[in-house]
Amino acid sequence: MHKEIVGCAASLSENDLTTSQGYQSFRVQRIKQSSTSIIEDNIIEETPIALSYNGISHAVMMATPTDIAYLAKGFSLSEAIIPNLSYLYDLEINHYEEGIEVQMQIATQAFVELKQHKRTMEGRTGCGLCGIENLQQLNRPLKKLAPANPAWLDTLTAVYHHIKNHQPITQATGAAHAAAWVVNGEIIATFEDVGRHNALDKLLGYLLTEQRDTTEGFVFMTSRASYELVRKCTQCNIRLLATISAPTTQAIKLANESGLTLASFCREDGYVVYAQPQSI
Repeated sequence: MHKEIVGCAASLSENDLTTSQGYQSFRVQRIKQSSTSIIEDNIIEETPIALSYNGISHAVMMATPTDIAYLAKGFSLSEAIIPNLSYLYDLEINHYEEGIEVQMQIATQAFVELKQHKRTMEGRTGCGLCGIENLQQLNRPLKKLAPANPAWLDTLTAVYHHIKNHQPITQATGAAHAAAWVVNGEIIATFEDVGRHNALDKLLGYLLTEQRDTTEGFVFMTSRASYELVRKCTQCNIRLLATISAPTTQAIKLANESGLTLASFCREDGYVVYAQPQSI
């Protein structure tokens, strides 16, 4: 077993967060037209990561084993398990042959509320609602957001052109989603994962660990815009979510309810605003 102890008071260095590059190389047979060759192919890693709070297992998700501490923190915040990082007292990462376990100690008040709303979850790569127990949990109250800065929309095309240079796992494997933090048109940080919701949690964990002002920029993602992405952004006071691919009806509904500006099909020649068109 390999163990990492990650303090919660100080900022995290890159070495604290991961021992994996996010992919492994395999020898494979490539058949192209009439020729056959043996090549080295980079394959994205997908690892079971278990999250526990005060000794009680809460969730198991399939994720890329990079930036694990940010993933755990971002999940805890975006799922409203803790209201802020002062409620997180300790975080320990244990590496086993079967996968990775993240043990977190949280404040008693947060743990009592977590037990009252206990969810048994097995998050999957394409997870959307991540195992909620009943439909009533879909109606968890949303934060109400102030309008996004309309000037942010003018930077979407440039961000689309530059984000590929911030995706090392995707460049190696072609299989990762990315979530980027953009301020004044500049990509400040990017996190990748086999699951889009995991990539976003890593980014949110980074933003809140580094005490970034989440109202000063926006999130750009190389995925579709789905229900859980909108809810996670709203929970962390993100005012604009921009995605390369299409939105879902639930994503649009929640964005309109919360006041989040949702722009999708962000490509080289434009974008479509699906929620809060008054932001334009």
